[in-house]
Amino acid sequence: MKITKSYPPRRYNQQAIQFFRLVTEKIVPPSWYRAPIPPVSERKALDGKLKLEIVSHCWGYGNMLTYQLSSFVNYPPNKANVTVTVFYSEEDERTSKVVEYFNALKVKNVIWNFCAISKEKLFRRGIGRNMAARSTKADWLWFTDCDIIFHENCIDSLADALQGKQEILYFPRTECTTDMLKDDDPMLRKESEPQVVDISTENFSQHSRDKAKGAFQIVHADVARAIGYCEKLKIFQTEDTRWRKTYEDTAFKWLIGSEGIPIDIDGVYQIRHVTKGRYAKDSNISKVRSKIRRMQE
Repeated sequence: MKITKSYPPRRYNQQAIQFFRLVTEKIVPPSWYRAPIPPVSERKALDGKLKLEIVSHCWGYGNMLTYQLSSFVNYPPNKANVTVTVFYSEEDERTSKVVEYFNALKVKNVIWNFCAISKEKLFRRGIGRNMAARSTKADWLWFTDCDIIFHENCIDSLADALQGKQEILYFPRTECTTDMLKDDDPMLRKESEPQVVDISTENFSQHSRDKAKGAFQIVHADVARAIGYCEKLKIFQTEDTRWRKTYEDTAFKWLIGSEGIPIDIDGVYQIRHVTKGRYAKDSNISKVRSKIRRMQE
């Protein structure tokens, strides 16, 4: 994994990020904050068995990561070679145990790429995504979150959908989600030992998506290698002492001038949950975020 420049922790508060979102994005050309994007003629249009890289972050979500990694074991791809990149911190003992367990499993057409980094780097998701973008050997990257499950035929249908494609950004047209689950729901199993698990798909309902938001950014690797992921936006490459609200996905779409193109992909599932594991339990921010998520539900 190529290490790109990040900045030590400092007080990049929410006001600075909001100023960028509400003002800078409206008046400054995106080209000021990125390298030139390779034109379509210079992007590979590949057919056949593709190389894909799935990139996620995990802090306090070892139970969610277990479902994600299990999906590759339960439904190994046939039409793609997949690198599963997970950024985590060794200070997160639960996640470390999950990583250790799955790293010992051999899965057809899957390479585990577990990347331990400092929690300060982990807390700013743009840092890990930029590292993956710059160093990838894949044809396509899917920037995702650890609560996304790549269920039956997901990766193979993705490989089919990307045949000959050259646009910068795609996203799944639909996904299946749970209701907003509370902490005591059996799916949010936290105390059991790491193991391969599966989901009951009848507990999920299908929804359509209208843009490549957050965990649903499928990026042409020729572009990712050329411009990184928000690499020249210092606010998204600065380490932090706690997990921050992640706006870098919106900034990335601003940089490339696209909300993404929908494609048909099977088996995209998400476990939705009220309590955010990445925030300290019972902290004020955890309580506020939980209330917001209940209101959104």
